[in-house]
Amino acid sequence: MTVAIQTLAEIAHQFDAIVLDQWGVLHDGSTPYLSAPTCLAGLHDAGVRLAVLSNSGKRAAPNAARISSMGFAPELFEVVMTSGEALFHDFTISSNRPRSVLPIERARGDAAAWADGLDISLPSRVEDAQAILLMGLPDGTSLDEFDKVLEAALAKNLPLYCSNPDLASPRAGGELVVSPGALAKSYRDAGGVTHLYGKPHLPIFRTLEATLNCAPDRLLMVGDSLHHDIQGGSEAGWKTLLIEGGIHAADLDGTGPRAEQLAEAEGTPRPDYTMTQLR
Repeated sequence: MTVAIQTLAEIAHQFDAIVLDQWGVLHDGSTPYLSAPTCLAGLHDAGVRLAVLSNSGKRAAPNAARISSMGFAPELFEVVMTSGEALFHDFTISSNRPRSVLPIERARGDAAAWADGLDISLPSRVEDAQAILLMGLPDGTSLDEFDKVLEAALAKNLPLYCSNPDLASPRAGGELVVSPGALAKSYRDAGGVTHLYGKPHLPIFRTLEATLNCAPDRLLMVGDSLHHDIQGGSEAGWKTLLIEGGIHAADLDGTGPRAEQLAEAEGTPRPDYTMTQLR
């Protein structure tokens, strides 16, 4: 049974740490949600351990800086972990990783910043690449803009590494933009070899458990995506809290299904708790 709560403080004492998604929970990509900084500051002052687990294609440090720039004090979060950081770690330790990757990025320079410290090249042509690095998509992108690139990559049987498996992301004013996971899905559906990092895939949850030194049933995942935060957290054995005002806001506006019904329709586990916004 899903329980609707009014404040995170109501249940915080039940957990050894609370892990929060970024977009749709802390901020909309440009502005923090009104009560989020105050909510988390109060929890931190009360001794609650907090962490961030984000499907960002960028590494952890720039994400921590972005969160801080939006008014969240840096000391709030014990750990900031991203799918981009997880991919970077795998590239660091793997002897079989590709040595040249064609980047698909939200903004020019994102891939170069991600790859800093790796012995890797970032060619601009598929012909010169051993793999595709899919980090982000510019807002307003349509998937068919990448048809030629992916067709060429598929012809060469290039693997695609996706460091942001989200299918869509919230923006200011309730807008949703297509995210890299949707393009990775298209490549996989066409027969391409695809490696996805981040939620809902189990390894990143297990890594964060080990980093926090917490048992799965003592962790709470707070997110706005049934398919990434709730499914991933549930399958890892964590408790989950769905923020209804994020990516599912249009479906959960009070006139349509409740969160439990939407989860059933989407084929995902039901969240243990729901809130409209983080407070």
